Amino acid sequence: MHSGGWWGYIRYDEKDKTEISVPLLKRVAHFARPYSVKLGLMLVAIFISSLIGLIPPLIYRAIIDDALPHNNLQLLAILSLGLVVVPLVDGLIGVGQRYLSSRVGESVIADLRLALFTHMQQMSLRFFTNVKTGELISRLDNDVIGAQRAVTGTFIGIITNLVNVVLVLAVMIALDWRLTLLSLLVIPLFILPARRVALVLRKFVQEQYKLNAELDSQLSETLNVSGALLTKLFGRQKYEISKFGFSSQKLADIGVQQALVGRGLFLIVGLVAAVGTAVVYFGGGVLVLQGVFTVGTIIAFAAYLGQLYGPISSLVNSRVDLATSLVSFERVFETLNIPVEIQDTSDAAELKNVRGDLKFENVSFSYLEGDGRASENPYLRELMDDRSAPSNGANGSGTNGNAQTHALVQAPEHESSARIVPTRRWALQNVSLDIRAGQLVALVGPSGAGKTTITYLIPRLYDPTQGRILIDGHDLRHVTQESLAQQIGMVTQETYLFHDTVRANLLYARPDAGDAEMQAAARAAHIHDFVSKLPMGYDTIVGERGYRLSGGEKQRIAIARVILKDPRILVLDEATSSLDSESEALIQDALKPLMLDRTSVVIAHRLSTILAADVILVVDGGRIVESGTHGELVEQDGLYARLYRTQFRDREPNTITGAVPVAAS
Repeated sequence: MHSGGWWGYIRYDEKDKTEISVPLLKRVAHFARPYSVKLGLMLVAIFISSLIGLIPPLIYRAIIDDALPHNNLQLLAILSLGLVVVPLVDGLIGVGQRYLSSRVGESVIADLRLALFTHMQQMSLRFFTNVKTGELISRLDNDVIGAQRAVTGTFIGIITNLVNVVLVLAVMIALDWRLTLLSLLVIPLFILPARRVALVLRKFVQEQYKLNAELDSQLSETLNVSGALLTKLFGRQKYEISKFGFSSQKLADIGVQQALVGRGLFLIVGLVAAVGTAVVYFGGGVLVLQGVFTVGTIIAFAAYLGQLYGPISSLVNSRVDLATSLVSFERVFETLNIPVEIQDTSDAAELKNVRGDLKFENVSFSYLEGDGRASENPYLRELMDDRSAPSNGANGSGTNGNAQTHALVQAPEHESSARIVPTRRWALQNVSLDIRAGQLVALVGPSGAGKTTITYLIPRLYDPTQGRILIDGHDLRHVTQESLAQQIGMVTQETYLFHDTVRANLLYARPDAGDAEMQAAARAAHIHDFVSKLPMGYDTIVGERGYRLSGGEKQRIAIARVILKDPRILVLDEATSSLDSESEALIQDALKPLMLDRTSVVIAHRLSTILAADVILVVDGGRIVESGTHGELVEQDGLYARLYRTQFRDREPNTITGAVPVAAS
């Protein structure tokens, strides 16, 4: 596959950039600034350790030139003891230096990881619907670990090597300048092979990060319950194994190439060092024969050569090594540079004493807006899963307004399965509505009409592309997101529970709630009796995504969670058609106290909810095409009347069980 032994692995562009960005270094320094005292102590330790490392060769010279020729047993004993004491002291200082470097490195990386996670938490829903979860995990894991190696390895290595070279050269020149010049004659032989190899190793590192991110992405998608279930249902285990094995083998091949290239460089460096040592011994031997200096000086020089050539070889490539090490920092900072689409303005106010009046003023929205700016960031383009079909709809719901805006085109195997192609720009167009506090508003319409999009704009998961949304007269863009979240409760079609206890999942809505309040919410949602019969009651683990529970049980826990939150505005996707009659009846009963005295916006699937609504909004093609009560809309003989005749004709008005959905959201 590669000819010419290990050297056949060397493939690089002579124009390959190894420039080190000064702003990038300043940004790294910003994270290190809080630990400047420890960094200063670490530099002092490095300097002292380097000084101590210069002592053994001088002891060798003293033994050979002074102790042995003069039969000075006392001096020999002292010098021999020095050969033990010196490495002991150097080792103790090294322990302190290692503690300081690891403490600084770990602290910087902890700060960096926290900053990255905080930034990701602030990203809008659009960001998460366009990136692979595994890629995000890779940024928080592999890239941050790579940055840690840069702090504790590369940066400290460069400083240590620089100090060693300066001090060793100073001592060598003091011993004899002629032998020092002979020692430096072979230095150019380090430069070309070391530079060539370093460039290749840098490319290997970049490719490793990319492949690790791909593996993390596949693991996160296939090793959760939903992914495992899908894989088994479609019999795609062999494909996933093949795909994983393909990436793993590529990663293994790169590891082998790195090992061979690194070993080749080690061979060359060793050979050059041997040549330098031979030159010093030959030239020094001639000078000894001429009586210029002693044998001990040659021995000391030979010892110093080992301390000189290694650091010089590293320093020759320090620019490339540093640029390679900074790849991790660059990837992390590029992620931090992704703009936060939805954030609080400087004058954002807290929502207090909310009544629940909700108003849309000429709201238009496109899921495609903002992607252009995001895609200008090369690292976001790498993160974006722009060739993969969303597994549960583009926005986390089975079908929604965004689902209609994309078409999925198949891609070859061992690539992402599909790519997203825009087919409709506007998910909503010129939507205006006025909901009074305490009203129940039902959204109905065909699949992909934009109903879910409306519900996503209310809690500000997205901002309108045009127009504005107001709660009690406050523009959502000018209130704090935290206070807005406290006033809105949302029960989505796809219920998500953490792999934790029932208690933890309920208290996620209100961590300060007591057991009595939690159980009261569970009773209102008709889930308390069920939870009480579980092996550990409220301390029972629900499993990944709540998969140990049935669909109806998960939905009732989600309803109890919102009841415990006690929001003023309720947003609900009422999809229960896939549940059995008993579960659906229980959920219907649980929803009654939840919607009582609250402003409720419900994507309605049951006739009973539609008939109970104060206002029915009929959504089609991103517009509200009809509004009114059930009787008014039937009389208009429009889209709603057609949906009613198709879906609900001959149904009893108060039917709860066996209801057929008007439409999927």
